[in-house]
Amino acid sequence: MNDAGSPRSAGTPGSQERETAARGRAVPGARQQDAHFFDADAGPVVRPYAMTRGRTSSATRHRLDLIAIVIPEPAADDPDGDHTLAPEHVEIVQLCQDSPQSIAELAATLDLPVGVVRVLVGDLVEEQLVHVTRPVEPAELPDESLLREVIDGLRAL
Repeated sequence: MNDAGSPRSAGTPGSQERETAARGRAVPGARQQDAHFFDADAGPVVRPYAMTRGRTSSATRHRLDLIAIVIPEPAADDPDGDHTLAPEHVEIVQLCQDSPQSIAELAATLDLPVGVVRVLVGDLVEEQLVHVTRPVEPAELPDESLLREVIDGLRAL
């Protein structure tokens, strides 16, 4: 492990700023480097990695397709009152209370990557605040020939 004053770290980019910061002095260029992580209106931007705590998939047994519909459970009537939920979790529950939403719709509305929304929805499924209805499997859909016969029968009327 390198300490800030070691000769090995002296030539690395940013090492001077780290050494100065470690000694407690103000680093003039530090704010400029972090500028892209700050939104003047919203405050600091949280990276998706932090929202999911580094996870890329949820532990839920459900397969969360893009078109899977997220429906709130009756127990999720006041997500703001649950202080264990992250703001993104609360926002997902609130969006779904207005009307059920697909994973893709949630990702677009929240302006988050689909993978992040899948992990967050998986957390909510585990907490039993929402449930997910899976899209109909192709094997469960009626056969195309049956649908054609129905259409032909309707036309004959």
